[in-house]
Amino acid sequence: MTDPIADYLTRLRNAIKANHRVVEVPASNLKKDITKILFEKGYILNYKFVDEGPQGSIKIALKYDPINKVNAIKKLIRISSPGLRRYAGHKNLPRVLNGLGIAILSTSRGVMTDKEAREQKVGGEVICYVY
Repeated sequence: MTDPIADYLTRLRNAIKANHRVVEVPASNLKKDITKILFEKGYILNYKFVDEGPQGSIKIALKYDPINKVNAIKKLIRISSPGLRRYAGHKNLPRVLNGLGIAILSTSRGVMTDKEAREQKVGGEVICYVY
């Protein structure tokens, strides 16, 4: 597998389209950090880190609206890829849907959202957009 983050996002997208309640993905430190951000921002219902096997896995409970059965995540877009890394300085960080969505960045101070990076005045690699 050449791009594990794209695989992670694709597994989430596929589970959302299939209306699954839980999706399981292979774990890594970056994926754990992205999952924590998605939980803190209210895009997923819950998560659990399972340490079985050599790599471990992450079980993610997806969040749906109980009335309309619509998922909280509308789009997951991979921005930076192994073939074309996308970086942004703190002065020109992206705003997703004029602030309604989030951009997840990998910075020198860890993985964080665009809003947190703006507050800390730090730039980094733009991993993905979520809205």
